[in-house]
Amino acid sequence: IQSGKFARDWMLENKVNQTSFKATRAKLATHPIEEIGAKLRDMMPWIKKGALVDKTKN
Repeated sequence: IQSGKFARDWMLENKVNQTSFKATRAKLATHPIEEIGAKLRDMMPWIKKGALVDKTKN
């Protein structure tokens, strides 16, 4: 980060419509841990009461 490489790489990624970023995000979203995490959170209703993010909207 101090060298500026991260910022340059991020700016280039944005210029090409975030193709690598979106591919990585899609790959991680389909990881089995995400499904398990959703099931576990559904078993804990008190978590939804204090949710900071509404996954149906965000």
